[in-house]
Amino acid sequence: MAGTQRRGGGLTALAAYVGGALGPLGGGMVAPLLPDMATSLHTTRSGVAASLTVYLVVFAAVQLVSGTLGERWGRRNTVRAAYLAYAAATLFCAIVPSLGLLLAGRALQGAANAFTTPLLIAGLVELVPAERLSRAIGTFASWQAAGLSLAPLVGGLFGEVSWRLAFVVVAVLAALLAFLPPPGGAQRAAPPRLRSLLSRRLALLSVAAFASFAGSNGLPFLVALYAHDRLGAGPAQAGGLIVGFGLAGIVLGPIWGGVAGRIGARRAAALGALAVAPLVAAVGLVDTRIELVLLWTAAGATASLLTVALQRLTLDAVPSNRGGGVSVASALRFTGSAMAPLFWLPIYQRHHQAGFLAAGVVVLAVLPCVALLRDPAPPRRD
Repeated sequence: MAGTQRRGGGLTALAAYVGGALGPLGGGMVAPLLPDMATSLHTTRSGVAASLTVYLVVFAAVQLVSGTLGERWGRRNTVRAAYLAYAAATLFCAIVPSLGLLLAGRALQGAANAFTTPLLIAGLVELVPAERLSRAIGTFASWQAAGLSLAPLVGGLFGEVSWRLAFVVVAVLAALLAFLPPPGGAQRAAPPRLRSLLSRRLALLSVAAFASFAGSNGLPFLVALYAHDRLGAGPAQAGGLIVGFGLAGIVLGPIWGGVAGRIGARRAAALGALAVAPLVAAVGLVDTRIELVLLWTAAGATASLLTVALQRLTLDAVPSNRGGGVSVASALRFTGSAMAPLFWLPIYQRHHQAGFLAAGVVVLAVLPCVALLRDPAPPRRD
């Protein structure tokens, strides 16, 4: 059966990687479109900007149950339906005449995306050989980073014609991906239950996921603010100074997957946390733009290792409900990113160095979490 599922799986695996980029792409592409959207919908930029928050909040919240429901209904059929729902919600956003309807459409986008990302990661188990699984997870992470990093560019390019066109293009991509869902039928004998997620291992990995994003991946806003306040950078310049964080993740994701496969994901996660924490803390000490670029890009490289390693560990956290386990950890990951401004901005405003130092300390919370894990099996080697 496994061989049959993996035959021709190269194209399906590629579709899974593209699907990993779809959520961040659709979520973040509105950033450069805000002025045009506000004018078109006769509202304020702040009102339209709320569509970013709505998308992420719903996405994170629904992931608490989406993976388990998807495994119960059947991974393949669930992802196909979610892609079609995402396409419909995105087309709805393209034609809305008012802010209220836009926010409703963005909420539907976030909910649909919650049923794709965790199930795509879980589906990699059946799409690639076991010895290549860690590398595949790293590749998936790099596509996610690409979607996040390129979203403003893609939105801006299509926005030159019309902001509505940007939504139409993403909707078409989602509809095409529905033809290549991941393998996995409905599990009728013993359907996954939410109760299976109440495990010590998943709890530790969820805390680690929250800490990793709250202390590193959720900090671009703070680094951009530092570049403006301390280094005199304008908005466009600040964006250019911090882009290396995401680019490092795009390039190094597959490599880090191989590293996690060779040395073990627990050890890779610990090394990533030990490297990320001092790099983040040191951002508040830089005096030049080149120092900021080098330091923040290095932080992005090591944060990518941490993310890939934690995702690999999470995939085995609940073997009977892989999608459910991945979705819960992902929900905590994005919650950490969403909470970062609330945590660090007040500290930064009192003392800029203390804000980055506190964020770095939070990343170190990953260490006791992975130290307390018990390996279910020896690490696979890529």
